[in-house]
Amino acid sequence: MKGVVFNILEEMVAEHFGMQVWNDILDTAETEGVYTAGQSYPDEHLFELVGITCKKLNMSSEMVIGSFGEYMFHGLHQRYPNFIEKEPTLRSFLKSVESVIHVEVRKLYQDPNLPDFEYFDTADGNMIMRYHSPRKLCILAEGLIRGASSHYAQKISLSHTTCMHKNDPYCDLEITFHHDC
Repeated sequence: MKGVVFNILEEMVAEHFGMQVWNDILDTAETEGVYTAGQSYPDEHLFELVGITCKKLNMSSEMVIGSFGEYMFHGLHQRYPNFIEKEPTLRSFLKSVESVIHVEVRKLYQDPNLPDFEYFDTADGNMIMRYHSPRKLCILAEGLIRGASSHYAQKISLSHTTCMHKNDPYCDLEITFHHDC
């Protein structure tokens, strides 16, 4: 996991709960707590920090990881606005994740270990993003999609009927795009 992910987690916790809470989380963790954006760190470090955060804040992992995904979208947008601003709509942005953004991230960082996405347009004009990753961070992907929805001011509904946490081979994130009349 790249250090930028840890940096954004720290920013979220400090902004919403205070720097002392983040310091308490680090004091409980077995990790160093200093993360350089471009450096890679074991996934277990992030999972440990998220687990401690859940206990400290008395929140479910789904709530913490989903909220983190939403916050992460905005943190990545601040750091890499050109990846997002190129796309005029939420749909085009989401479809650019695998073919554009992940390609560019692989140029910037060595071995970024990114998830894979496939896209399927549905007959009713909606979309399915199929998520593949051994990390099984589909809830983080949901949060990132919700963060993107907020950025593009596009109302959506998101369902997640097929999931690796239910022993399926992938996750299907079904996105319904709502249009105001």
